[in-house]
Formats: sequence, structure tokens, C-alpha cells
Amino acid sequence: MSTTLYERIGGEPAVNAAVELFYRKVLDDSTVYRFFGNTDMDTQIAKQKAFFTMAFGGPNNYTGQDMRNAHAKLVTMGLNEDHFNAVMKHLGDTLVELNVPGDLIAEAAAIAESARDDVLGK
Repeated sequence: MSTTLYERIGGEPAVNAAVELFYRKVLDDSTVYRFFGNTDMDTQIAKQKAFFTMAFGGPNNYTGQDMRNAHAKLVTMGLNEDHFNAVMKHLGDTLVELNVPGDLIAEAAAIAESARDDVLGK
């Protein structure tokens, strides 16, 4: 039986480390920082950990909104392809920095990419 991406990247400790590092990168990026100006980052980080866990095939404890509704306000603030691309780069850079193998990075990127249209309200 094949293991999930969640298991292959290292489970909860790996997801937790990735999300923490990912948000440090995102919040240091002046092109996307403004979308988090009024965000409770502790809550956001917890939601992102639960979302990645679920999306990568781990336990489904995600109770947040679907991607379209969760990002609708950001779309009205101007969220666009360039912002999505910047966030995708931060995700990739995070996984590289954490020494995740390239094939697993590609798999994670494909999962994140599959949400592009919903995140951007298309």
C-alpha cells in the first residue's frame, strides 16, 4: 500500500515546520504581506497546518472554509496571479530549505496549484 504525501514528507512535525517557515517567508514579502495585515497569524497558521495535513493525505481536521470562499475577500483586495505565483515560490523555497526531495516538492506544488482557480475566484 502506498503512503500518502503527508507520511512521506514526515507527517505532523514536517508540516508544522513547513508552515512556520512558509509564513515567515510570506510575511517578509512586501508583494503579499498586505493580504495578512488584519489576520490573526496564530489562527492562520493553525488553519494552514490543518489544511496542508488534509490536502497531503493526512488526518482531516480542517474546519476552515473552501478555498474560493476563504480567499474571496483577498480577491476583492486585488489578489491575482502574481501574488499566487509568489506564494507558490515561497512554498517551494520552504520545502527546498527543509531538504524535502524534489519529487515530493513537485507533488506538493501540484496539489497547491490545483487550488489556483478557486483561490483567485475564477
